[in-house]
Amino acid sequence: MSAKIEEAIYRAYASKPKYEQVMPGVPEDYKQIKTLGDLLKVNYKHVTVEEQMRGNLVAKLKKGEHPYPGIIGYDDDVIPAVNRAILSGHDVLLVGQIGQAKTKIAEAIAKNLLSPIPVVRGTITNDIPTTIPEDQMIALLTDSEILRMQPEFTVSPECEEIIRASKLETKIDWISSADRYKYILSTPDISVKDLVGQIDAIKIAKKGVELYSVESYSAGQLLQARHGILCIDELPVLDPRKQVSLLSVLQEGKFTTGAYPVVFKPDVKIIATANPIDYTHSGKIIEPLFDRLRSHVDTHYPKSVEDEMLIIVQESRIADTKNVMLPSFIVRTIAKITQMTRAHHDVNHDKGVSVRMSVHSMEMMVGEAERTRSILHGVKAIPRFCDIHCIHQSSKFELAEMEDTRENRRNVLDLIIEGAMTEISLEYIQKLPQEHITKIKNEFAKNKAFQVSQTIIGGDGKKSADGYELQLSKFPALRQAVDETISAIKEEQKQLVERAKQHGIRTDAISLSQNLNGEFTASVTEVILEGLRHIQPPLLDKKDNSYGLAQ
Repeated sequence: MSAKIEEAIYRAYASKPKYEQVMPGVPEDYKQIKTLGDLLKVNYKHVTVEEQMRGNLVAKLKKGEHPYPGIIGYDDDVIPAVNRAILSGHDVLLVGQIGQAKTKIAEAIAKNLLSPIPVVRGTITNDIPTTIPEDQMIALLTDSEILRMQPEFTVSPECEEIIRASKLETKIDWISSADRYKYILSTPDISVKDLVGQIDAIKIAKKGVELYSVESYSAGQLLQARHGILCIDELPVLDPRKQVSLLSVLQEGKFTTGAYPVVFKPDVKIIATANPIDYTHSGKIIEPLFDRLRSHVDTHYPKSVEDEMLIIVQESRIADTKNVMLPSFIVRTIAKITQMTRAHHDVNHDKGVSVRMSVHSMEMMVGEAERTRSILHGVKAIPRFCDIHCIHQSSKFELAEMEDTRENRRNVLDLIIEGAMTEISLEYIQKLPQEHITKIKNEFAKNKAFQVSQTIIGGDGKKSADGYELQLSKFPALRQAVDETISAIKEEQKQLVERAKQHGIRTDAISLSQNLNGEFTASVTEVILEGLRHIQPPLLDKKDNSYGLAQ
C-alpha cells in the first residue's frame, strides 16, 4: 500500500496537469474537485499570487474588460499605474488624501485578480495540500514520521493532523478571492505579534507542546492572508519597529518571528496606503520599507462632476430604493458642492475633502425627504433644494485661512451651497426664451407669491390645499417652464442611468417611474424658482418660504 501511495504522489507531483485552466491555477471543472485524492488525480499545480494577479489581468485586458469595476475616474492615470505595478510583480503603496478610494482599489484588485485556491477544510492559514513536499505528503498518508530538513512552515499542524486522519478523503474547499483579502487599519495598538504571529502560551499549556514547536505558533495577519493580499491602511501610522517586520516579506517573500526557529513564506502581496502629508519626507515611512514597496501610485479626487455623480449613485446606501428617486440635478448639485468645497480658498487643502462628503450628503438628503414628506404622506422620497441645508450634518472639512470653528465652517458651507444651487439652477433657466421669462414675471405680478416648504407635498387634491401642483395651476407660464424643464431633465436622467449601467452600477434610485406623486414636479419647480432669483436682473426674491416678485 505504501509503495502505491509513493508512486501516486511522485506521479502527481512530477507530471503535467491533466486539466485546462479557466483562470490561472484553476481547473475547468474545479468545483468537482472536493478531496485531496481528487487534487492528486489531476496533478494539480498551485499558481502563486503574483502569477494569478498577472494572468487574470492579462486575460481581462485582452478581452477589453475593465479590471476593477466600481473604480471610477481613474482610467487615464491611476488604473494604468496599478496595472503596470501588477504586470511587474510589485507590491504597491497608494498615496492620496482621505476618500480617494485607496482601500477600495485594494479590495477591487483582490476581488478581480485572485483565482480560487484549494485549501484543506478547517485551516485558517489557507493551507494548500499540494504545496507540502513529496516526502512529507507520503509520510502523512502512510502514518510515518516527517523528517524536516529545514525549519520551514508549509502547512499548519492542524492541516497535517487532518490529512493524517482522513488521508486521500481529506475535504477540500475552493476559497474565493474575498476570503484571502485581509485588511489592517494601522493604529498605535497594532503590535509586531499581530503582524507576524506569536508563540501562544495557551497552546503550550493545553497541548503540552515544546516552547519552540510549530504547534505552539499562532498565525498573525501575514500568514492569515497567505496566498492572498494584505492591505495595510495608513502605513505611516505604524511605528518603525513594526514597519521593520515587513521588510523581509517584501524583499525575500519570507519572515521569521523573534527567536522562533521557523521560516514562513506567506506568498502574499502587500498593498499599503498613505496620506501625502505622512509620506516618507516626514520620516513616517522608514527608508528601507519605502524602497521595498516598489510601485508608488498617486490617487486623486474625481476630476469631473460627472465622475463624482457616478460615485454618489454607486456608494450611497439607500434603505428603500423602491420608494426613492434621485433627480439628476440634485445629484449634480451635491457633487458640485463637494468639488467647490475642495477648491475653496478657506478650506484646508492638505487635509482634503473626501468623496464621502458627497455620498453622506446624498444619503442625508434622502433621509430628510423621507422625514418631512415621504413617511407622513406616503409619497415618493424625492429630494428638493429646500432639503439641502440638512447636509451640514454630513459635510466634513477643515478650514485653513480662518479659525476652524463650527460657526465658520457653517458660514463657508452656506456660501458654497448657495453658489452650487445658483450655478445648477441657472443652467436650466438659460434654456428658457426671454419672452417666456417675461410671462412668468407678469404672472407673479398678479398672483404675488409661490409657497415652497419641505412639508408641502407636490400633489394637490385632498392631501394638501397648497400643493405644488395646485399652485402651478395658477401660474400657466411657470407651469409650462416646469414642464419643458422636466422633459430636458428626463433626458438627463436617462443619460445618467446609461452611464451608471456602463460602470455596472445599480440604477434603482435614479430610474424614472410613473408613480412620482407630483414630488418630481415639485423638485423641478424649486430649481426654476431658484434660477429666477439669480438671473440678472433678479426676477424673484425669496423671503422665508415664499418666492415673490423682486422689488
